[in-house]
Amino acid sequence: MTAFGENRVQEAEAKAPLLPAARWQLVGRLQSNKARRAAALFEVVHAVDSLQLAAHLAQAARVVGGSAPYPIYLQVNVDRDPAKAGFAPSAMPAVLEELAGLTALELRGLMTVGRRANRPAEARPTFVRLRGISEALRGRFASLGPGLSMGMSDDFEVAVEEGATLVRTGRSIFGARPTT
Repeated sequence: MTAFGENRVQEAEAKAPLLPAARWQLVGRLQSNKARRAAALFEVVHAVDSLQLAAHLAQAARVVGGSAPYPIYLQVNVDRDPAKAGFAPSAMPAVLEELAGLTALELRGLMTVGRRANRPAEARPTFVRLRGISEALRGRFASLGPGLSMGMSDDFEVAVEEGATLVRTGRSIFGARPTT
């Protein structure tokens, strides 16, 4: 299997025809108005950061998908960083109760972005906390899968040590994104 992650819907739309055998995953932030385009292009969305976005994806999945639920990861703002998107950890039980009615979605797991740090090990508390949140929630909500999407090029090794099942390492492989 060849899977690629992309941060932006419009960039994946341009790249996907060039790699027809690849499977695409959206790892960046998604605006609700692009939910239908995302559901048609990506096999999974990693950064579902609001109930509104989840509802839009559920509706889009019913239209463009099929009978199988559409896989997503819920973004948790573990560090409560105002510069990051995601659900507050304390809100997660209510979020999962609300999402239980969206049968068009499959909750594969949780996602977070590690804290910005000078050394990879400084991101460890974020990853430890997401793993703990996941374990506690899965004990109460059978619909939440065990996936942990966490870790990027600078800290993925620490994330893997702490249980990451998916990491985002595009910059390590492809280099830095060009600035415009």
